[in-house]
Amino acid sequence: MTDFATAVERLLNQVRHWEAPRWRADGRGDRVYALVQRLADLGADAEGRPHRVVPRESDLVLPDQLRVVADDLLATGRADDTALAAVDAVRASL
Repeated sequence: MTDFATAVERLLNQVRHWEAPRWRADGRGDRVYALVQRLADLGADAEGRPHRVVPRESDLVLPDQLRVVADDLLATGRADDTALAAVDAVRASL
């Protein structure tokens, strides 16, 4: 789990200062939003809840959404290699 938490923190450090044009470039915001949704789905699976769509807010809100769903997944104690790989893949693509 600490690897997942570290990977999320690295991604947040990479993107939290971005302004709107940088988020829009090359679909970066869409990729981070897809990660937010994936982590929310993994958290729902871990808690035995149905998947729900995460609202697609402004790109500038994505770091906050990422922090919330990552913390929720960490709280389940089931942030596994799948979650880590998803974060690492998005970070590498940015």
